[in-house]
Amino acid sequence: MAVNSKKIPAPDRVRIRTALLSVSDKTGIVELAQALVKQGVKLLSTGGTHKTIAAAGLAVTDVSEVTGFPEIMDGRVKTLHPNVHGGLLAIRDDAEHQAAMAAHGIEGIDLAVINLYPFEEVRAAGGDYPTTVENIDIGGPAMIRASAKNHAYVAIITDPSDYASLIEALEEQGGQTSYAFRQRLAAKAYARTAAYDTAISNWFAEALDIATPQYRTIGGVLKGEMRYGENPHQSAGFYVTGENRPGVATATLLQGKQLSYNNINDTDGAFELIGEFAAEQGPACAIIKHANPCGVATGPSLREAYLRALACDSTSAFGGIIALNQLLDAETAEEIVKLFTEVIIAPEVSDEAKAIIASKKNLRLLVTGALPDPRSRGITAKTVAGGLLVQSRDNGMIEDLELRVVTKRQPTAAELEDMKFAYRVAKHVKSNAIVYAKDGQTAGIGAGQMSRIDSARIAGLKAEEAAKAMGWAEPLTKGSAVASEAFFPFADGLLSAIGAGATAVIQPGGSMRDEEVIAAANEHDVAMVFTGMRHFRH
Repeated sequence: MAVNSKKIPAPDRVRIRTALLSVSDKTGIVELAQALVKQGVKLLSTGGTHKTIAAAGLAVTDVSEVTGFPEIMDGRVKTLHPNVHGGLLAIRDDAEHQAAMAAHGIEGIDLAVINLYPFEEVRAAGGDYPTTVENIDIGGPAMIRASAKNHAYVAIITDPSDYASLIEALEEQGGQTSYAFRQRLAAKAYARTAAYDTAISNWFAEALDIATPQYRTIGGVLKGEMRYGENPHQSAGFYVTGENRPGVATATLLQGKQLSYNNINDTDGAFELIGEFAAEQGPACAIIKHANPCGVATGPSLREAYLRALACDSTSAFGGIIALNQLLDAETAEEIVKLFTEVIIAPEVSDEAKAIIASKKNLRLLVTGALPDPRSRGITAKTVAGGLLVQSRDNGMIEDLELRVVTKRQPTAAELEDMKFAYRVAKHVKSNAIVYAKDGQTAGIGAGQMSRIDSARIAGLKAEEAAKAMGWAEPLTKGSAVASEAFFPFADGLLSAIGAGATAVIQPGGSMRDEEVIAAANEHDVAMVFTGMRHFRH
């Protein structure tokens, strides 16, 4: 197989005679070095890695002896030298390259084991600007890319998890690596440096408040391969970006089956919604199905919050995701296990609750340690054909808005609280979204319709069905507040909500027919508030 412009074919097997080891993460490096020595490999190393290997009693040459130049500038300059990069990039079967190596005393390097300065970890931990900059690796990525380019002759290891497969390959092949093996390592190496550079460029964009940088990349590390994607014929993987945000990507799975693609998507939506309800403000529960809330409620206890959320739409809650804003206790767990549920996610779980959940072995239980901050910055991304849509996270909060009463009647204190509650939920409902709420409980939710009036009607129908199922005299929409995540373009949607029993309305405003909608509200003695902020969600 040709690997360069001179059409020199790559050899299948290459014996490793010299290896360069330069790692930030020292995990397993001594064991790897020992295995290499057993294969008769000469070891080269740098700085702390050299000290670690030498301390284990292994013969190792400092790179400064190869370059003839000491490490300088606090280690910033140590491997950026022709004797290193020539050894990595030389095409061994090219006569001109062989002559250059001989003329300049360059020794070939057949294996590079390199992992990078912990930039991602420092960034996630909130390191200050100088510390974060200092953890940008320069020599490491250069050596990785050089080795990967010359994979015809050089094996490049960037991840300690690959040490075992390397050792196994060397033992099975008499100290040699195969071309296919080196190809796979090279592919992973380039992906690693791409993800590393992505983290750096995105950090700069955040630090310098550049909303739309000229070049935008998204990087991640595979956390798990999915059995399939949204549908069985689609392949999928779960990648984590390193963002320090409590949620499904950083949660600990205490029990249950592997999370599916749809589980992860829905659980993320559920936990982002419940993050709107701070734990110190009281217990809250959200139940999600197919990325939409089917019930959200607060209550005097977590158990009561769950039961109130369930009452909104107990049919849709079957097989759903339950998100809680406080420690999952035994009383709440006992209620949850009565219903078939896919996932429970909470900041903490009591030992008693764990034991109760354990009776449902397939039920996934995730613990995050904290709630996400709904005000925090960040980005969201969506692919389109040939492109990537990137936007800042919707971190608008109803508490931060200046609400404007636009009707003759002012809302009561209770109506105002229900308005705010409904608007928090509507932010997380697919557009077009209508949410009825009463006494800190969703009464009906209409999601994802092409027409806002249809969303209002569906939410009203859901409320009627819930009332029948619970044996209530009337739907909770009677005397409720209704939230629309975007303006009412016509009065018909508002009139449908009023027909369902809503007495107060909260919406962004901004329609060409606002006056028509306000007039309809006044005619029916309904209080209406404009927020000035919409929450489209697609």
